[in-house]
Amino acid sequence: MLAMYGLGTSYDGIVQPLHEMYGIEVSVASISAVTDKLVPMLIEWRSRLLEPLYTVVFLDATYFKVKQDNKVMPKVVYNIIGIDNYGRKDILGFYACESESAHFWLGILNDLKARGVEDILIACIDGLKGFPEVINTAFPDTEVQLCVIHQICNSLKHVASKNQKEFMVDLKCVYQAETKDVAEYNLLRLEEKWGSIP
Repeated sequence: MLAMYGLGTSYDGIVQPLHEMYGIEVSVASISAVTDKLVPMLIEWRSRLLEPLYTVVFLDATYFKVKQDNKVMPKVVYNIIGIDNYGRKDILGFYACESESAHFWLGILNDLKARGVEDILIACIDGLKGFPEVINTAFPDTEVQLCVIHQICNSLKHVASKNQKEFMVDLKCVYQAETKDVAEYNLLRLEEKWGSIP
């Protein structure tokens, strides 16, 4: 019930699946009573104080479709996961919007600051245009880097399709290396092999 509600399913849309999957008859009023108790907890969680420093923060958006007013509409959920000085992961927040934009991310980063975040050492992001500048506006000393998946996708753009499988095998030796020294050595080998291939 809570999962369907969290995905934006209407109360009427929750009743039928509960009956079909579990044989449970639940009224709209009962669902409303449950969600009414959940909303204050969600508001409290979303406004809680955060750590002043996060070593790494992952900022990404997830796209999905929601049925709203008898139409299927695209939605975006902005996801923020932080890793603190002790290596603990924490979900810093979820924010919903119609589309992804650097401007909306600035509002989210300002919200994180208002909730106590003073600095982020590394922000790991996708390739959204203007995103690095927005991060540096909110957190000027933050190092911005693309996540490994986005770096791989960007690397593959420069490799002929007939060579991509072989290139990926060599590239994995870099980003899956056990140590920094091994990664650097494998990166040099990658450059020697692929640096001059058009």
